Amino acid sequence: MTTTEQPVTTFAGETEMQQKAKDHLWMHFARQSVMEDGAGVPIITKGEGHHIWDSKGKKYFDGLSGLFVVNAGHGRRRLAQVAAKQAEELAFFPLWSYAHPSAIELADRLASYAPGDLNRVFFSTGGGEAVETAFKLAKYYWKLQGRPTKHKVISRAVAYHGTPQGALAITGIPAMKEMFEPVTPGGFRVPNTNYYRAEEMGFTGTEEQFGVWAANRIEEMIQFEGPETVAAVFLEPVQNSGGCFPPPPGYFQRVREICDKYDVLLVSDEVICAFGRIGHMFACDAYGYVPDMITCAKGMTSGYSPIGATIVSDRLYEPFKHGQTSFYHGYTFGGHPVSSAVALANLDIFEEEGLNENVRTNSPIFRQTLEKLLDLPIVGDVRGDGYFFGIELVKDKATKETFDDAESERLLRGFLSKGLFDAGLYCRADDRGDPVVQLAPPLTIGPAEFDEIEGILRSVLTEAWSRL
Repeated sequence: MTTTEQPVTTFAGETEMQQKAKDHLWMHFARQSVMEDGAGVPIITKGEGHHIWDSKGKKYFDGLSGLFVVNAGHGRRRLAQVAAKQAEELAFFPLWSYAHPSAIELADRLASYAPGDLNRVFFSTGGGEAVETAFKLAKYYWKLQGRPTKHKVISRAVAYHGTPQGALAITGIPAMKEMFEPVTPGGFRVPNTNYYRAEEMGFTGTEEQFGVWAANRIEEMIQFEGPETVAAVFLEPVQNSGGCFPPPPGYFQRVREICDKYDVLLVSDEVICAFGRIGHMFACDAYGYVPDMITCAKGMTSGYSPIGATIVSDRLYEPFKHGQTSFYHGYTFGGHPVSSAVALANLDIFEEEGLNENVRTNSPIFRQTLEKLLDLPIVGDVRGDGYFFGIELVKDKATKETFDDAESERLLRGFLSKGLFDAGLYCRADDRGDPVVQLAPPLTIGPAEFDEIEGILRSVLTEAWSRL
């Protein structure tokens, strides 16, 4: 397995670094007890291609692209050099009534990739801010249309759309919100597109029929709340949380019909799915729909510098073109010169190396390789698209019985997360829905690496089953 030892850059000694982390570092979405009570936290010091190294020199396969981010792979010196050059020339200037060349060029590039009339780009520094921007713009737009009661938003069960108070209202994970209540009002939930669990939602039929059924639940919610109160629907092309739920055939076409029928905006949340994750610059192109807004971030720079964007249709922009109307919203570092320059260079790499084409060519092979794991008793489902797959784990394949909370805790945090990492694979073992292992590797890999991933997963999942 990928346990090759290699010298790494030395910062402080391992013991000293762990102590500093324990004394001062507050990690995100993490249990601090790992540092407080345990042997410490993994410290990652280097990345190259699809591998990372820790502070002890051990090598790992990065099966999650950091956090669905490093799409072009680690160690791209070209991007580091572009960042340095831009920082020397113009390190910072805001987009508050001013502009700078790299943001202008990036807005033009993103608009050229976006479908339909999505021609206006509002920059932020990450995905949650991009969603927050879309939420605020949707409410403001309808007020400018003389329809101020249209302020509610619809999203799907278990969907994650970010942590700011507005984005959190759109997020469909109750456990992630309860400690922050009351959140921004107006968020409503509909069923997601997890066909593996369709019967539990009360549906039986084909996958295509399920797509229409799930879309119709959006119409039902709009009718229940009243069309004059609903501003927008927020949907990921492939839903991340819960374990990579792809859209059934016809799903987004039906959603688009519903949104048009009731004057509701459709927001394609592509913070994860944009920039090659599904084999296109924007995943809505893969599934044949044109939204009113696209939110994106992560892979735009492959993580070499933080940035996010909300891409908006000409129709939504129209009220702001004339007179004294302003969108009173913004971020100090939105469209940062260095981040914008890095994004442009990163997108050049995508085009020069054909990364989208690589994903489209190899995705079926990736799926077939992962589906070999279906012969394991613990693997219930393999699903996803592009280079974005989830493997759902079950107690009983015949009945699809899942694990209870205590069992899930022992399986995922007690063994799997550490077991996979120790075996040389960094990925995500998640239970925000039913227990899943998620994979989203850099877009540069191919069949040989798929086999490597499958081999590690097979070994560790086999051991996990023996421990149950």
